[in-house]
Amino acid sequence: MIQRQIRHIIHQRLIDRKIIIILGPRQSGKTTLLKELFSERKDVLWWNGDETDLRQMLKEPTSTYLKSIIGKNKLLIIDEAQRIENIGLCLKLIYDNIEDVKVIATGSSSFDLANKINEPLTGRKWEYFLYPLSYSEMLDHHGNINEKRLLEKRLVFGYYPEVINNPGDEEAILLQLSDSYLYKDILTWEKVHKPDRLEALVQALAFQLGNEVSYHELAKLTGLDKETVERYILLLERAFIVFRLGSLSRNLRTELKKSRKIYFYDNGLRNAVIRQFNPVGLRNDIGELWENFVISERLKYLQYNQLYANRYFWRTHNQQEIDYIEERDGNLFAFEIKWNTKVKAKFPRSFISAYPQHETQLITPDNFGSFLAY
Repeated sequence: MIQRQIRHIIHQRLIDRKIIIILGPRQSGKTTLLKELFSERKDVLWWNGDETDLRQMLKEPTSTYLKSIIGKNKLLIIDEAQRIENIGLCLKLIYDNIEDVKVIATGSSSFDLANKINEPLTGRKWEYFLYPLSYSEMLDHHGNINEKRLLEKRLVFGYYPEVINNPGDEEAILLQLSDSYLYKDILTWEKVHKPDRLEALVQALAFQLGNEVSYHELAKLTGLDKETVERYILLLERAFIVFRLGSLSRNLRTELKKSRKIYFYDNGLRNAVIRQFNPVGLRNDIGELWENFVISERLKYLQYNQLYANRYFWRTHNQQEIDYIEERDGNLFAFEIKWNTKVKAKFPRSFISAYPQHETQLITPDNFGSFLAY
């Protein structure tokens, strides 16, 4: 069993009454984690939001009815909670009226679950994220040397648990994952009338990995209008397929002000979208894969260690740029991310003079470990 880093956080939060919400992509290990934590407890009630009869049963909940079906159980776990129409009301009624029951709810699509619980659960919840396995978790599992030896494989096949646990079947698993799960929540919960255009948009984003993204260009590529492109990208982000990185713009007139880059939460899923699993030595997109890997793994690192930072890239109209920037406690930390270990770090003088409160670092395969793990 690969130990997940949020395991201890969940343990710590069991002592109070607040509802624990765990969000993350499908197949990222949410159910496995909870079964590992609570399989031996006898006072646990499990609900699965994918089950039609449960959704029907909870359509018009009352506190009296919820008490009767929860019974003497002290822990209620609700898997795929976003599938339950009145989940926000259900959770609020349990929290407010059944004092001796702790609730843990998981969701694979934050756009739907968040819409249903945010207002009803104000002050009543802890919210955490569980992503596919992380570099740090794998480092803890089988050691620094072994995980570094597997780096090139991770850049191609990513970190989904089923992929990690079934060596030799990576391509088949990722293709099935991308075909079966990639759009499930979006197509189920949002009225997406042109799924083929949505698929074309995801492929376009995959090919533009690490580059600035123009909604206008994407609209022309996919045959969608600009507003629909923007809405679809928001849905893809809330379904934990991609995430946006905005541009830092404060001090210079030449800085790009409304630009964004889009990255995939998992390298393997990105490569499945474009059906490209060639090894690193045969690829012309290794720089983009490395950048996506480092930035997505850094996101996991920050989340799991409960570190709070604003995250950006930086670029000017005359093509000066920095790959990745974090703002923490009023200071800027600028990073260049390069696959070539022989390259020297170059940070634009205009950035250095415009932002004197900064630190800089070059991230390569030689030194990335301390950036992504303890």
